[in-house]
Amino acid sequence: MSTLYVMDPPLVPSLPVVGDTRRFAVNRIYCVGRNYADHAREMGHDPDREPPFFFMKPANSVVTDGKDMQYPALSNDVHHEIEMVVAIGKGGNNISADKALEHVYGYGVGLDMTRRDLQGEAKKMGRPWDTGKAFDQSAPCAAITPAVQCGHLSSGTVQLLVNGEIRQEGNLNQLIWNIPDTIAYLSTLFTLEPGDLIFSGTPAGVGPIKRGDVLEGYVDGLTPLKVNII
Repeated sequence: MSTLYVMDPPLVPSLPVVGDTRRFAVNRIYCVGRNYADHAREMGHDPDREPPFFFMKPANSVVTDGKDMQYPALSNDVHHEIEMVVAIGKGGNNISADKALEHVYGYGVGLDMTRRDLQGEAKKMGRPWDTGKAFDQSAPCAAITPAVQCGHLSSGTVQLLVNGEIRQEGNLNQLIWNIPDTIAYLSTLFTLEPGDLIFSGTPAGVGPIKRGDVLEGYVDGLTPLKVNII
């Protein structure tokens, strides 16, 4: 029993780190919307380089260490969105793009899972996307590879297989807002802190999943992600 709180505080969500027994404690999860031109088009939007927009997921929505993801309640149209994840190691605000990579601890492979039907309803009614994006287990993520091991990634294949078949494929060099520019812009809106994750956007090919599917996500140079939908 805690002597400081009326109840024991929850455990800190965390991700494994490649080559280290210590873990990466997750603080906040930011997601960049429509950051690949082909994905913007498939969602019915103009891919011109407008200022980026962001939405958030709770830290405890991460699914890691090979755990299964439960198909979420109240939805019949859950979509996969494969992304490279940027792990922030040094905080700050109003960070310049030329200094942004100094704030990156490492990179991982993640899925921005989306209750597309609930998101669509929210869009029509002009409401926030939380029910469609920020639900339990909506952010599966593989181990974080420190940048000192993999370098700072600006190109490389981003790919998702569902039951062994390619569903999504793109390249990091197709990002509308690259990683330094994304960090710089986001840091004008929020003070970034160590432990923050940035899901950098998904290439075209998003689509529905069903119970029993096996999702395998890849980004060149990073630990793959595998998720069973139960």
